[in-house]
Amino acid sequence: MFMGEYHHSIDNKGRMIVPSKFREDLGDVFIMTRGLDQCLFGYPLSEWKVIEEKLKSLPLTKKDARAFTRFFFSGATESELDKQGRINIPAPLLQYAKLEKECVILGVSNRIEIWSKPIWEEYFAQSEESFADIAENMIGFDI
Repeated sequence: MFMGEYHHSIDNKGRMIVPSKFREDLGDVFIMTRGLDQCLFGYPLSEWKVIEEKLKSLPLTKKDARAFTRFFFSGATESELDKQGRINIPAPLLQYAKLEKECVILGVSNRIEIWSKPIWEEYFAQSEESFADIAENMIGFDI
């Protein structure tokens, strides 16, 4: 399980250090793709296979299912940790998430998320204000 918040930077070659607490669970090779809310998602291969099966079962006749599947898979790339525990983030993903220098890496249960620090701070501030309302809406999910 991934959890926690870590702050790192991206170098001018698009490389970023993955927090050491995440490396073992991610594995040497994992899948990175466009996430929601303008961040990147990183999945261990085992989790990616589960998501892949779920997305493959979506009806091809549904416009939203096709759009989401295209969005998710077209941005997906196999990522490898180098000997220093870094990954190289491809330019299209850097652009999508507006990653420049400072970034935030989050552990979110079965995945990691990589955020531009300014975007994360804005998202967190907005979500923090409405956290009680969000929690109230989650009651139906036995949380």
